[in-house]
Formats: sequence, structure tokens, C-alpha cells
Amino acid sequence: MRLIKSLRARLRSLMGRQLPRALPRRSPKPQIGATVVQVEHSVRLVVQAGLSDQLWLWLMDQGWRVATYHPDRREYRDIPASWVTRLIDSDPAHRDRLMAEAISHAQRRTALGARRRDY
Repeated sequence: MRLIKSLRARLRSLMGRQLPRALPRRSPKPQIGATVVQVEHSVRLVVQAGLSDQLWLWLMDQGWRVATYHPDRREYRDIPASWVTRLIDSDPAHRDRLMAEAISHAQRRTALGARRRDY
């Protein structure tokens, strides 16, 4: 059965057909320091102290989930900690605008010890 699924997946990728990945199930609020990702925009943030249950529910409604795949090979842009703090301290009515600004300020972070390929 695994062989058939593997062959089917390879055939789909060769034909350019990809199945959209469904959002993982909702989860409890993550601990401080956990990485939370939003795959649609390829961004991630680190959970800070002060993240309320209400804010976590709002983030999940926006498609944010705890990173569950290790090692995750996707390339993400990191939202700076200062923007996460602003989001935590913001009024719920302004979260959408603030999140859009935070995503626009997200930056690629190179992994420590990552090798550069020059070919």
C-alpha cells in the first residue's frame, strides 16, 4: 500500500498536480518560546509572554499553527520580536492591520552553519 501511495504521489508531482495541504487540527496555546507558523504566507513567529488565549484563538482562525514537522524544510520569513510584542499589546480591532504590517516586515533568517552552494 505504501508503494502505491508513493508512486501516486510521484506521478502527481511530475504532472504538476498537488493536493492542497489541510490545516492541522486546533491545538492548545503553545508555551513561551515555541515556533508558530503560517504556511500560506510562509512566515513564522516565536511565542512570547503575554500571548492571551483570545489572541491565540484569533491566530488559529488566521491559519497559524504550531510547527509540527521536524525538521521542517520549508523556507519561512521570521516576524521580528518587536512586532510580536506590538501584536500582543494591540487592540483586537486593529490586529488585522498590524499583522499585515508585521508580515511585511518579516525577514529571512539564515540558519547558523548553513552551507552556501556556489554552482
